[in-house]
Amino acid sequence: MTTGHVTAILLFSVIATATPGPNNLMLLSSGINYGFCRTIPHMAGICIGFTFLLSVVGLGIVQVFETYPLIYQFLKIISVCYLLFLSWKIATATPKNTERGELGSSRHEPLSFLQAASFQWVNPKAWAMGLTAVTAYIPPIDPILGLALVVAIFGLVCVPCLIVWTLLGVQLRRFLNDPVRLRRFNIVTGCLLAGSLYPVFFSSV
Repeated sequence: MTTGHVTAILLFSVIATATPGPNNLMLLSSGINYGFCRTIPHMAGICIGFTFLLSVVGLGIVQVFETYPLIYQFLKIISVCYLLFLSWKIATATPKNTERGELGSSRHEPLSFLQAASFQWVNPKAWAMGLTAVTAYIPPIDPILGLALVVAIFGLVCVPCLIVWTLLGVQLRRFLNDPVRLRRFNIVTGCLLAGSLYPVFFSSV
């Protein structure tokens, strides 16, 4: 691989990982409602879960979808149901304590490592990123080495991007220390997350 090829993968991974999507919206909300430390398992689950998904996609799962399209349609249904559940979970999160800048949820808990990792399999943006990376940036001459490089770059890039989104949420805690503002923000974020389902209905293998 040339330096230009590696640079192209790096730029794509930064743009794809840093732009708004279900993962980043949930981290923003988690940073506001639960703080940075309690969101660390969520961040770790996203990073590990997506790189594993990317590896599996690169090893040929797309061919399985092409051979058995019903599997892909079933995945779509699961994706819609789970994202709607997470949207409801975020939208209905209520502040537990607003004294001394402490925010939280009296009804819900932040996503765990396993929940965040498994979510990547029903995350439409994660699938779009994985399919694009595999088809556009892995050379046919040495696909295994190319896949390893793509996975490594995405794994390194996603860490600071996820941290930035969580810290952004933490910084917004002061402004949203008012329970009314926080409740409104959670509703808006939940609606945006539900709106991210739009590509699911128009995607194909």
